Amino acid sequence: MLSFEQKLDRYAELAVKVGANVQSGQVFVISAMIDTAEFVRLLVRKGYEAGAKQVIVKYGDETVNRLRFEMAPEESFQEPPKWHAAELEELAANNAAFLTVLSSSPDLMKGIDPERISTHQRAFGQAMAKYRQYQQADKMSWTGVACPSPDWAAKVFPNLPAAEQVSQLWEAIFAAVRADLEDPVAAWEEHIERLETKAVALNSKKYQALHFLSPGTDLTVELPEGHIWAQAGSVNEQGTSFVANIPTEEVYTAPAKLGVNGTVSSTKPLSYGGSIIDRFSLTFENGRIIDFQAKEGQDTLERLISMDEGSHYLGEVALVPFHSPISESGILYYTTLYDENASCHLAIGSSYASNIEGGKTMSPEELAAHGMNTSITHVDFMMGSPETNIYGITANGEREAIFLKGDWAF
Repeated sequence: MLSFEQKLDRYAELAVKVGANVQSGQVFVISAMIDTAEFVRLLVRKGYEAGAKQVIVKYGDETVNRLRFEMAPEESFQEPPKWHAAELEELAANNAAFLTVLSSSPDLMKGIDPERISTHQRAFGQAMAKYRQYQQADKMSWTGVACPSPDWAAKVFPNLPAAEQVSQLWEAIFAAVRADLEDPVAAWEEHIERLETKAVALNSKKYQALHFLSPGTDLTVELPEGHIWAQAGSVNEQGTSFVANIPTEEVYTAPAKLGVNGTVSSTKPLSYGGSIIDRFSLTFENGRIIDFQAKEGQDTLERLISMDEGSHYLGEVALVPFHSPISESGILYYTTLYDENASCHLAIGSSYASNIEGGKTMSPEELAAHGMNTSITHVDFMMGSPETNIYGITANGEREAIFLKGDWAF
């Protein structure tokens, strides 16, 4: 049995060599909260071992962030952080690799005025628009991983003694990312190949639409001509492979912006902006959200949908079988990085340019002309369950089962 230190070392190696796939002579940028410093130092070491010429660490602090929302003047939230965006754009333009370490408490902003959060997110999203375009067109390598924090671990395992919560979350993460195996890198190569077989099969079908049916959901999603099903294994502008999310269990594509009709109901809570949105539904007509309801987080959901014009539409549809490792763990992680890989999901906001033929070199206007959505936000929410059936609608109107009772039908 591997020790904690061995699994941690394998996890860091996965993040650097499979996720960001840092190359010799490359700048490697790590963004993380200060309480993950010990893990970040291991990532820095792995980055230099991979040949990075410089590893830049950008730390944040949850307590500082919370204090800002409690005490800063209103006008400060309206100012786009152009300096921050300009730095990342320059690094991306010069082929830096990016890694984000997620560790935030899902309840970080509980009790904060949602309007302050929304104003900040809108200003931040506007400033980061170009960098987001770089990401969604795979201009550079980027990935996200997670590291436990006490507050996050307490949310996931509230019934465990406090002294055991963080260690239990670590073990859950190690299992989810295959870091508890003897050769995680080889295991990931095999896993990406399996996901690619599903993407290839779906691409060969060229479905015109998908029909989702489950309790509370009856949704038809048209697909744009030339759409591409992909998995998280990508190739950047320089031809270097990387994996955008660790873990990942999905294959995904873009919906036709104006082709979504019906109602969808969430199946897991959504942690968004330090708040929880739960038990919610969205109703679409010609692609646009025309009605929504939430048992928890109604105000937050309304502000998400109202972020800009594009946030009234969908940008991603992703398929994840119910019988996948994260789902079968039975753990609700309260972070999208993990929960979206336990459930089929949709995304409010922008589409990935890589999900349309030739999209990586298209302008925003060209992408829009091909039915892709543009927005300053991209927020995944979970809507899959063991009762989810999904049918592909062919060009001649025939229906073929893609998912039955939550799992692949082929």
